[in-house]
Amino acid sequence: MQNWTGMDEFVAVATTGSFSAGAKTLGTSTTRMSRIIAQFESRLQAQLFDRTTRSVTLTDTGRAILDQCRRLLQERDEVLASVTAQGEPRGELRVTCSTAMGERFVAPIMRQYAMAHPELIVSLDLTNRIVDLIGEGYDLAIRTGQLSDSRLIATRVASRAFLTCASPDYLKSAPPITTVSDLTHHECLMGTSATWRFRQGDMDIFHKPDGRWRCNSGTTVVEAALAGMGICQLPEFYVLKLLDEGRLQLVLEDFRPTKEPIWAVYPQRRHLVPKIQGALKSLRRELAHAIAQT
Repeated sequence: MQNWTGMDEFVAVATTGSFSAGAKTLGTSTTRMSRIIAQFESRLQAQLFDRTTRSVTLTDTGRAILDQCRRLLQERDEVLASVTAQGEPRGELRVTCSTAMGERFVAPIMRQYAMAHPELIVSLDLTNRIVDLIGEGYDLAIRTGQLSDSRLIATRVASRAFLTCASPDYLKSAPPITTVSDLTHHECLMGTSATWRFRQGDMDIFHKPDGRWRCNSGTTVVEAALAGMGICQLPEFYVLKLLDEGRLQLVLEDFRPTKEPIWAVYPQRRHLVPKIQGALKSLRRELAHAIAQT
């Protein structure tokens, strides 16, 4: 196992950005961490970090092998997990999620999960880009809507409601809106979704919004709605408080869409790994409650 020695330490320092932080995540001393990585570099006959009194940065060699080392450690964890799924969550857990949901809901849950498991390193990447979990080496993604990648397992962990609303000032001067088709006569404020969903009875209705304002930030779309620029459809956590305050008003309430599922998605072969199982348990237990308390 000598060839493995130093790989955990290398990934920990590369992930946390310092020897002291890396040592803390592995429950060891900075001195021991430094010595083991120096021995690892000696075996590789290559320097992995540029060290100064103020910073630690990866060398070109360190950057080149980091993802490979992460994958090797993940595969090692998976082999151990295939023998027993009762182990303590450890190693690096790479999670990706959309920015707004991640900042508001997922980050606090993952932070508490990391604090409860000292041998676990959590790397949370907040992006609205659809990440290739397998190709980019991620363990877990939080996604919404319909899923299509057959290489992945999806577990429903929560759901979210979408609300359609506008400011009172906009509605005073705009044409009446009583059916979904009336939206063609209105300014629609568009976010990341190209299609708005509604429901009448047991039938889904889809509308392609059109307007003069589009932004991939839900907060910015809300600000445009408050300014009287038009109608928006957003997850309820963006607008509930504003609706309670009367600064926004619901429209098309009789056509409110069914709630959209929120999925935890992960590669098939990793479903037994303790760090994945623990994260799923935390998300199932806490995410729906957090959204409901918005």
